[in-house]
Amino acid sequence: MLDFKKIDEFEKKKTKVMNYIMYKKRTEQEVRQKFYSTIDEETLDEIINYVKEAGYLSDTDYIGRAINEFMALKNLSIFEIKNKLYAKGISKDDIEDYIQEHREELEEYEEKSKQNIIAKKSMTMDELQLKNYLFKKGFKI
Repeated sequence: MLDFKKIDEFEKKKTKVMNYIMYKKRTEQEVRQKFYSTIDEETLDEIINYVKEAGYLSDTDYIGRAINEFMALKNLSIFEIKNKLYAKGISKDDIEDYIQEHREELEEYEEKSKQNIIAKKSMTMDELQLKNYLFKKGFKI
């Protein structure tokens, strides 16, 4: 016999996770961190599998969206992009695969970012300071 109380409880938890994902695109690790203390691990695994299969949660899709957002709004090196994605809990292999597939576009973006930083910072930094700044940010000098 079906336990409607369990099904109802599962649906409520699934709805909470879906609302969290739909508000802003998230990575699997972000979802796990958010709900690890309020949803038991087995149920959370089931919910995550469900939302992944339904196409609402995909770390590879997240990489593309995040990089497009970075490219539109920030001046970052490829190194910084990787670190931001690692911090979101995305696997190194997924990040490296994406970067390899889009290497040319990302290198163009990185060069443009470097030129933007040079134009902005050259007023307040001497050449050595600027090179050190770019080096620390992961740009090729």
